Amino acid sequence: MEEITKEELIELFENREVHFIYLYTPLCGTCQMASKMLEVTETILSIKIYKKDLNYIPEHAMNWGVQSVPALIILKEQKIIEKVFAFGSVENIISIINEHQNS
Repeated sequence: MEEITKEELIELFENREVHFIYLYTPLCGTCQMASKMLEVTETILSIKIYKKDLNYIPEHAMNWGVQSVPALIILKEQKIIEKVFAFGSVENIISIINEHQNS
């Protein structure tokens, strides 16, 4: 996964394509486990998942309604179309991502 800057994050919102953004905090144990699951997902599906430390974008988290981490934000046509907080398993994440890539 590629760590992005605040400016790059804003650019993703200006793009009309589907993007997957993983929000985390470094000291979150669940985030570390979720990160590993997303890395596997990224490899299996040959997609790009971007990541951003939520500590650096608190104003965006509030505006987006992100109440906890880990969180996977799915963007499409300049809008958040889904927020995933419970990852469950790699299979579950793959299913969620496939649903949005094929719609």
